Amino acid sequence: MALEQACFTSFEYDRMIVQFSMRDGAKVIPCAISTSAMDELEGAGRAASSEREAQFMRLRARIEARATVKYTAGEFEGVPAGIILRSIDFRTPR
Repeated sequence: MALEQACFTSFEYDRMIVQFSMRDGAKVIPCAISTSAMDELEGAGRAASSEREAQFMRLRARIEARATVKYTAGEFEGVPAGIILRSIDFRTPR
């Protein structure tokens, strides 16, 4: 089953991540992306803390597409198991 969009959860300043979730049917998949990955995706400077949710919404389609790839590949991390996205996950091979 393909992942579906769920919700933006929070921006965690201490960990410099944005948490969000995806769904596989009724199962909720916790996900996170580093703020440095979002900044690189946008190609602009570092976003202010107050802009992180809006930045996530602008990049949401790309972020969720990559989360789906990692989910399909079974690349889970943490407890509870979830999807963690970093800058390297968005780099294209040379």
